[in-house]
Amino acid sequence: MSGEEKKIQPEEFDKELELLMSSSGEHKGKKKSRKKKKIIIAAAVLVAFIGIGYKLFGSSGPQIPFVGTVNPVSKEIQNRLSVSGPVSGTDSVDVVSNIHAEVLEIPVKEGDKVTKGQVLAVLDDTDLKKEVAVAKNNYDLAVSTCAQQDKEARNGYAKAVQELNTAQANYDRTKILYDSGDVPLVDLEAAQNTLNDAKRQKDSFTIRDGKPAADDSYQLQIEKARFDYEKVNEQLEDTQIKSPIDGTVVRVNTKVGRFADKMEDSEPLFIIENLDVLEMEIKVSEYSIGKVAVGQEAEISADILDGATIRGQVVAISPTGEEKGGGSTERVIPTTIRILENNTKLIAGITAKAQIILEEKENALTVPVSSVLDKDGGLFVASVKDGTIHWIPVELGVEGDVETEIIPKDGEVIDETTAIVAAPNAMYIEGMEVLSMAQ
Repeated sequence: MSGEEKKIQPEEFDKELELLMSSSGEHKGKKKSRKKKKIIIAAAVLVAFIGIGYKLFGSSGPQIPFVGTVNPVSKEIQNRLSVSGPVSGTDSVDVVSNIHAEVLEIPVKEGDKVTKGQVLAVLDDTDLKKEVAVAKNNYDLAVSTCAQQDKEARNGYAKAVQELNTAQANYDRTKILYDSGDVPLVDLEAAQNTLNDAKRQKDSFTIRDGKPAADDSYQLQIEKARFDYEKVNEQLEDTQIKSPIDGTVVRVNTKVGRFADKMEDSEPLFIIENLDVLEMEIKVSEYSIGKVAVGQEAEISADILDGATIRGQVVAISPTGEEKGGGSTERVIPTTIRILENNTKLIAGITAKAQIILEEKENALTVPVSSVLDKDGGLFVASVKDGTIHWIPVELGVEGDVETEIIPKDGEVIDETTAIVAAPNAMYIEGMEVLSMAQ
């Protein structure tokens, strides 16, 4: 620097820096997109140092850019997907009834734990008991009628066999007489007709299991009567409404005196959930689902947890997507996250947030995402060595929200001592002289 160059006093530098930092505040909170995901741009203070060397050195003399640098850090890094959704039990059953009967008793209340088969409500069974009695009589009558028809079929069949044997013997005798010329043809034809009638009569009987039996229609009547009897019996049993699973009564939507099949807005009588194990039902965008897999861990948070987090795991991914809604053409895929910890403050029916750990790596060489520049069809970081810029091609490994793993290419070497420009500018050229300040 020549003797004529203007020297910047420390207090002037502080004022200049304060001015630049305050004017750059509007940049805070903006997000940068790389590989279809948004990432937070590094703090605006990193930008404040870029290019202010022109100001610091005055309008004459060498105009060397001033850049902020960082050193890569070897650490564990995670790529997370943030989602939200409702919390529910692993099993949830809506208990309904199609019986038009009055509710007489409800021995459970919301919050009660119940076991499979436990009575939830008792309905008036007076009318159904009458229907059962009528159905039983109809069934018994059908069975009795069929038995009577079986008896008549056996007797009729025995008579038909006897008449067939008699007709056959008469035909055989008449045939001999006709062949000898002792009777006319008309006698033989009459004997033949009688024999044919006897055969048809015998063949008209139903044979079941080698025995004559009633016509099949009587068996059908028995089956119909049995079906009606069993159906009304089941309805009678269903006047005691029971829990189909072990769980907790989370909703009771009926009252004593109401009819079981007349629920407002088609609500179920009861909702039973297994709350011993909780799950989250989330919708993952079609653009992110390719990175989600069963078995991945998740970190669950909710207002009810007072800042604490609990562990979860992806346990199911739907094989089909569905419309996101709201006029969007994007598709989402229903995905289930199971809560792995018991005895937490988390309860069913609330909305929680989950961060699914898509990728993670230990001892990854990381830099702020703002340090990576997409240029010339590739990704680069700018290092500063001996006061000059050197562009290093890199690949990205695990990408976090504010930091990313970098892997140098083309035989280049980067370690924790390498000075990397915190927010490189595409206008920097290879070998360009700069002044650097560690952040």
